[in-house]
Amino acid sequence: MPDAVMLFAAGFGTRMGVLTRDRPKPLLPVAGKPLLDHALSLTEGIPTRVVNAHYHADQVLAHLAGTDIAVSVETPDILDTGGGLRNALPLLGEGPVFTLNTDAIWHGPNALDLLRAAWRPAEMDALLLCVPLARAIGRQTPGDFALQGNRLTRKGDLVYTGAQIIKTDLLADMPEGAFSLNLLWNRMAEAGRLCGTVYPGEWCDVGHPEGIALAEEMLHV
Repeated sequence: MPDAVMLFAAGFGTRMGVLTRDRPKPLLPVAGKPLLDHALSLTEGIPTRVVNAHYHADQVLAHLAGTDIAVSVETPDILDTGGGLRNALPLLGEGPVFTLNTDAIWHGPNALDLLRAAWRPAEMDALLLCVPLARAIGRQTPGDFALQGNRLTRKGDLVYTGAQIIKTDLLADMPEGAFSLNLLWNRMAEAGRLCGTVYPGEWCDVGHPEGIALAEEMLHV
């Protein structure tokens, strides 16, 4: 069972416009606390927690100073999700890990608890938590996946929430430098080992400015 989690916090947040001109998106406040702290609240009890950083990395480092959370600083270049995860492996250790995006707000059960309960490593290389498009608040693009049993296929009305369990040994076969985890997912899907489960609560995309108000409305604040 995974005992480490990677939180993605390195991106430029370009969809946020002027809101991210002087600070990274994970430090934007929603309902009185930064997006990063909302995400970290889901990870309590996981022994190893790692946050990556690139854009305004100094602010992320300062925010996490004095905690037990490790920071994987990507320099000189940002490494995207796949490269960022591989870069953080010395901090994460061996074995499968949780990964969690930091630009979403959840209303319902703990996402990582649900993944943990559904994880079947003998038949899965990755388990992605998805939400139906109708409950993906603030989503501005179509869905990502469809489920056939517990196997994921591309295109459908399920939205990837940014939470997953993934085996990291396959990262060794990926290209050097920056790359998206989509490359790894495609290989897993071809082998029939990219799996999914559905989140029963509400989820809000806070990757764009309107998402902040929508998330606060969802949280009833």
